[in-house]
Amino acid sequence: MSLVLWNERTPTTVKGTMVTEGARRTGSQAVERALGLLRSFEVGPPTRSLSELAQLTGLTPATAHRLLRALCCAELLAHDPLTERYGLGVALVPLGSRAADALGISAVRPLLESLAATSGESVNLGVRDGGEVLVLLCVPSAQSLRFDQGAGKRVPAYASAMGKVLLAFDPDPNEAVRAVPKLTKLTGSTITSRSVLSRVLEETRDQGWAINDEEREPSVRTVAVPVRTAGGWAVAAVAVQGPSSRMTDDQIRELLPSLQATATGVSTRLSALRSWGPDRTAADQPG
Repeated sequence: MSLVLWNERTPTTVKGTMVTEGARRTGSQAVERALGLLRSFEVGPPTRSLSELAQLTGLTPATAHRLLRALCCAELLAHDPLTERYGLGVALVPLGSRAADALGISAVRPLLESLAATSGESVNLGVRDGGEVLVLLCVPSAQSLRFDQGAGKRVPAYASAMGKVLLAFDPDPNEAVRAVPKLTKLTGSTITSRSVLSRVLEETRDQGWAINDEEREPSVRTVAVPVRTAGGWAVAAVAVQGPSSRMTDDQIRELLPSLQATATGVSTRLSALRSWGPDRTAADQPG
């Protein structure tokens, strides 16, 4: 599910004839480039100019403009003639709603809302996408001082409680750690050593949960547990996060039973999300 950003290719000579990458794979390349433009709106500002989109995706303005016109005709994107900026289109609303229903996200929302009410903190559901965690659902805390991560936000797995449990319960945790991009220091508590991260993941597997102790955002602590298949692999994670002043060690211990019960409930309603998890046979799964 990684965002594909295509760069314009330099024309090459084949038997004396100038050909471009587009001439070789016009159909698929056009689709991939259009998807790159569409998915560039997953993060960042809600609207962008043509030049911003061209720079972001590595396309020429002319190519980007042609693809943007097609996306606007399909109402997947919308163009404001007054500001000359592009944003998401109305056709995505029913698609997004149907996707949420198909994946079971709508069905698990009440479970997360109940956990948010019980804990008094914000609750997230996320899946791993390479070296990142993609937030699928967020139920914010009712308290004025809170920390939220909206649906669609991506966070580095190594500096996330959800990321840690998803890495720890991967079929090959060691390879998962090696595949994580550079461990950039985000706060004074960020794990920047792969050997330390591997040791933390071993502890996570032993105890069945993980903590993010101000490793990505100062004064924010998070506890997460995996949503697991019958074979034990994690296909998603549920997390409770809040200010460090409230998310004390004692509070986290009190939250764990409710958090684990919520994850169990989620696992029974998110069967469609197993496509995110490892494709393993019963013989490959842990006994």
